[in-house]
Amino acid sequence: MNRHLWLLVACQGLFLTNNVAFIAINGLVGLSLAPLGWMATLPVMAYVVGGALATAIVARTQQRFGRRRSFQIGLLVAVGSSLLCAFAVYHRHFWLLCFGTLVAGYYAANATLYRFAAAELALPTAREKAVSLVMAGGLLGAVFGPNLAAYTRNLFTVPFTGAYVALSLVALFAMVLMNFIEFPAAPRKAGSGAGGRSVAELARQPAFAIAAMAGALGFGVMNLLMAATPLAMQVCALPFEDVALVLQWHVIGMFAPGFFTGHLVRRFGELPVMGVGLALNLGCIAIALSGVDLHQFVIALFLLGVGWNFLFTGSTTLSLKAYAPEERDRAQGALNFCVFATLALTSFASGLLVTTQGWRLLNLGSLLPVVAIGIGLVWLARQRARSAPAAGA
Repeated sequence: MNRHLWLLVACQGLFLTNNVAFIAINGLVGLSLAPLGWMATLPVMAYVVGGALATAIVARTQQRFGRRRSFQIGLLVAVGSSLLCAFAVYHRHFWLLCFGTLVAGYYAANATLYRFAAAELALPTAREKAVSLVMAGGLLGAVFGPNLAAYTRNLFTVPFTGAYVALSLVALFAMVLMNFIEFPAAPRKAGSGAGGRSVAELARQPAFAIAAMAGALGFGVMNLLMAATPLAMQVCALPFEDVALVLQWHVIGMFAPGFFTGHLVRRFGELPVMGVGLALNLGCIAIALSGVDLHQFVIALFLLGVGWNFLFTGSTTLSLKAYAPEERDRAQGALNFCVFATLALTSFASGLLVTTQGWRLLNLGSLLPVVAIGIGLVWLARQRARSAPAAGA
């Protein structure tokens, strides 16, 4: 653990401040500007679609310019896109808001690589702890994201314009911090095999396939329920201050376990930790189905956050063992594309389902990807059990 890693933790916190505030306000702003109610979460969907479209570009940028410069390009995009969103909201242009959040997805595609960069800043024996610690930096987002949205929503005559302006300043501060982080050069393998395996070859590995599937679907379930929560709470006549409180506890659940998840992964292994995350997701759904009072939203979203942390940290550390150093950018780009493509689908489904079918059916539908993750984890555990005797022989 070193100074560079702690600075990356701070940058992760600032990214999550941006991300959580986006989630907190985009659906509500979209609902006030959208031509039709079911379009309310299109700005949220545009954000993750932008991330999916940017993953290949980000992978090439990382390879050409290195970690720090590529991350700074992403932060520069964050500044510009936040100001564009502020302009769109102030002048009540719904489709311009969607375009602004689409562009902001480039920043998200960059910043989701912070967790992989963390592993490179630590000793090989501390990779799990480094990944987990950077994830814990999201606690800053839990504290500042919802509060920033709440305190700046009325800075201008049009609600939430000030929140987008504030987010541009957050990204600008992160650019300054990023300038002081020194990342190690990416290893390159000499010879004809310098490029490593293709994405298709990597995907045929059980560990890589399950890491990609569990990371993407785990993120998808979290996004499906989190993006719908502000809309569901508004339907239940709960004030925005309660929405901010629920999202704050949700993000605390997402990132507070980061202080010990790495220890758990190192001691018990990725699959048991991911299994606990799966059980917590089931607990979230059960609480959400039990009622729509404030305390039920708080508890359900908190469990959802902790479950996501266990699943995502476990899948990240699992994926680190599935590719060689020279395959880094290709493998991480593929993993991020799976995440953002799933987020795009769940963002659209979230707004559509919660406004047409309701909060209850949305939660029941989220059981499908949870069950799929469980099947994948059991399959990988059996694959490992079968290969163990063969390796011993």
